[in-house]
Amino acid sequence: MSKRNDEDLPGAGRARLRRVLANIGWIVTGVLLTILMRSAEERAGGTVPASTPGRKTVLFYRNPMNASITSPVPMKDEMGMDYIAVYQGEAEAAAPRGTSVIIDPSVVQNMNVQVQEVRRQDLTREIRTVGYLEYDQQKMVSLTTKYPGFVEKVYVNYVGEPVRKGQALFEIYSPELVQTEQDLLSALEFVRKLKDAPEDAQRRARALVAAARARLGYWDIGPAQIERFEQTGEVFRTLSVSAPSSGIVMKRADGLEGMAVKPGMELFHIANLSLLWLSVEVFEDQLGWLKIGSAADIALSYFPGETFTGRVRFVEPQVSEKTRTVPLRLEVPNPDGRLRSGMYATVRFHPVVAKGAIVVPSLAVLRTGERNLVVLSAGEGRFEPREVSLGSEGDGNTQVLAGLQAGDKVVTSAQFLIDSESNLREAIQKMIAAKSGS
Repeated sequence: MSKRNDEDLPGAGRARLRRVLANIGWIVTGVLLTILMRSAEERAGGTVPASTPGRKTVLFYRNPMNASITSPVPMKDEMGMDYIAVYQGEAEAAAPRGTSVIIDPSVVQNMNVQVQEVRRQDLTREIRTVGYLEYDQQKMVSLTTKYPGFVEKVYVNYVGEPVRKGQALFEIYSPELVQTEQDLLSALEFVRKLKDAPEDAQRRARALVAAARARLGYWDIGPAQIERFEQTGEVFRTLSVSAPSSGIVMKRADGLEGMAVKPGMELFHIANLSLLWLSVEVFEDQLGWLKIGSAADIALSYFPGETFTGRVRFVEPQVSEKTRTVPLRLEVPNPDGRLRSGMYATVRFHPVVAKGAIVVPSLAVLRTGERNLVVLSAGEGRFEPREVSLGSEGDGNTQVLAGLQAGDKVVTSAQFLIDSESNLREAIQKMIAAKSGS
């Protein structure tokens, strides 16, 4: 069989063949140009192509670490992570009301999302202040005499010496005491002589004895000394003066032995250190959480690692105009006597500001200035921002007055990223609704 080419065709046939080939070439060229132009538009950030049957439409690409950063084309973030594609159907299902979002579990892990359960508990608040220790004014005594006399012998010779209640401090000679002793002995002898006398005479004699005893008692002569004096029946030239309470000798009159004393002269000053006072100040807005009996933890640098306990004994009725503070006085037990007046202390109160309150960590609250939000976790990557009403704060927690209940789970980290995602998807839903309405 012989081969034929276009020279074998008549002239009119060759012309038609050339026109057909030219048209095919132009069609192929147009298709290629269209494809190239669309590809160039996509690389340059052009619009996303419309959806085709069986394929979802990509609305945008989102930064995996910051939901507020988006891109119309695929790309990577600074850490080399691929942007996440957000499809139209997914956005509609994830935020039907513009509030909830669904995040892929791997993204949740990358965002380091942490969740904590809402609890009902007492909300405490720490109040920190400083102060210094001083003597308990109610446990300090000044020893004086109510009669003139002369100190003949002293048993406590230096300041700082501990004494016990009833311990002899010194002996004193007083002519008035000697005279009263003689009166008491005479009255007792008179009663014995009138034991067979009429009742009226005996009653007057017993009255003289009672008067002498009362006079010695008014001069702080103890019942034991009076009883010993009556049993012996002899007048003691000197009487022993005892310590009225246990404590430490803080003051002692100079040159006490052999000194003439007058009524009201301070001879000894004794302080009981079993209980000390701690003076502190708190600001006026903190006073509402403190009252008489409120407990406090006390730390001193002199005893590192140890904590002492004190309770509020007195609250000053006036606020300082200069510092806007209120002085408080605490009672601090000191059974072993290690604490000393003048020591500097750090004081921490932990009052209950709300009992049985709905409490969330303060880090879980997003504050916009106009409203307060928390992000609820519904599980399986679903989150929902919710507006809440807040109450008191303390110790890293915040009271929720409305918007939550015990058992809810709130996000305590990366919640601002979830809130940004929610706001973004809400804007998308509004955009989709606007386009559907048009």
